[in-house]
Amino acid sequence: QVQLVESGGGLAQPGGSLRLSCAASGRAFSNYVMGWFRQAPGKEREFISAINWNGGYTYYADSVKGRFTISRGNAKNTVYLQMNNLKPEDTAVYYCVLDQTPVLRDGRTYDYWGQGTQVTVSS
Repeated sequence: QVQLVESGGGLAQPGGSLRLSCAASGRAFSNYVMGWFRQAPGKEREFISAINWNGGYTYYADSVKGRFTISRGNAKNTVYLQMNNLKPEDTAVYYCVLDQTPVLRDGRTYDYWGQGTQVTVSS
């Protein structure tokens, strides 16, 4: 059984930074995509970013492009999301996802989800 464990959420001021981490365990992984979605209260789940298995390709939502950076750890089963210049509208629960053949921006196509980590941006 695959498990995804996120960490790094918390409270940040507008303009501040946070770094989210996600570690996958439970099986050997190959040729898979990892990424992040978020969901704010009363809003639809939103694709944020994704990265392919070797880190060669990255994808971002327009809402975070230029502010957020996704990367792989040296152990390929880890993924990070560096979030800079945070805005109040970035407040949400952030979920790590993994799948071998997802439609990148469609959360329904990811088989594995983390439990979520809360990010709150407020002064």
